[in-house]
Amino acid sequence: MRTARPRTLAVPALLALLAACGGGDGRQVLTVYSPHGRDMLKAFEAAYERANPGVDLQFVDMGSQEILDRLRSEKANPQADVWFGAPAYTFAQGAADSLLERFVPTWATAVPAEARDPAGYWHGTYLTPEVIAYNSKRVTGAQVPADWDDVLDPRWKGKVLIRDPMASGTMRTIFGMAVLRSLRQTGDTAQGWRWLRRLDGQTKEYVLNPTLLYQKLAREEGLVTLWDLPDLEELRSHTDLPIAYVLPRSGTPVLVDAIGVVKGAQHPELARAFVEWAGSAPQVTAAARTSFRLPARTDVPDSALPEPLRRAKQALKAEPMDWRRFEKESPGWMRYWDTNVRGRR
Repeated sequence: MRTARPRTLAVPALLALLAACGGGDGRQVLTVYSPHGRDMLKAFEAAYERANPGVDLQFVDMGSQEILDRLRSEKANPQADVWFGAPAYTFAQGAADSLLERFVPTWATAVPAEARDPAGYWHGTYLTPEVIAYNSKRVTGAQVPADWDDVLDPRWKGKVLIRDPMASGTMRTIFGMAVLRSLRQTGDTAQGWRWLRRLDGQTKEYVLNPTLLYQKLAREEGLVTLWDLPDLEELRSHTDLPIAYVLPRSGTPVLVDAIGVVKGAQHPELARAFVEWAGSAPQVTAAARTSFRLPARTDVPDSALPEPLRRAKQALKAEPMDWRRFEKESPGWMRYWDTNVRGRR
């Protein structure tokens, strides 16, 4: 009899052992690194294993940047089969480092050209807008910060919680937006660094993971944070935590969330089959309905989306982002932030 077990695995040697020995019940182990969170991954696991009873799907749940770092460290002996979820620019870095296998799924042309790698190393599954979140019990009415600059209001000093950006693709993107805005508006980065220093001055804590972020926000250890729309909608649908969000009125980055086969995967055929399944129209529609993931595919009608996603599409103002420059320069920006901005209040 198969027993329940945690899906967050952390030891590479254990992953290698499981991959070599199978799941203990005759099935083939398919290992997928993903930042999509316990609830979504649990639903994916159940749906995929129903459709593929000979496969034991095992997710390793960690932050986007952590996945890239892990894949780099395991390059000589890959432990994952699939990388499922992270901003496209992170996948582009992975492709440049020869961490991904070229694979073009049958649904590739259903996503726009800008949402897939022209060489076929990764393809977009979802679009992820960034938002401002807050404790809806304590922050109400006109107090709700409607735009990025509102988070710098003195009323929020010491009341802002931020997911540690060194491990988070979401936070790296928001920080990168500040620098890119500065470049676009003034021609240099100084304005962006001033904004990030002011944000650091508002910040009570850099939180290690999203679960802690939600808990601390709900417990009023902080009142405001910056995060992404799908995770917050999923949280709201499964809990009664007093957390709400707004789409920033001046514009917000909209990430392409991607998927790809790991180069040197121990189960390449299973990996390619999972990519086919995860990006299929029925599955991205299911992910929209159960996990509030906005499909990157252009052939999913709005009528198939849950009401919160339909509202978001209507209210969303996409920030113009120079993704090529971001991909090239954001690692250096983050190193500078970590050394020269974090905690220098």
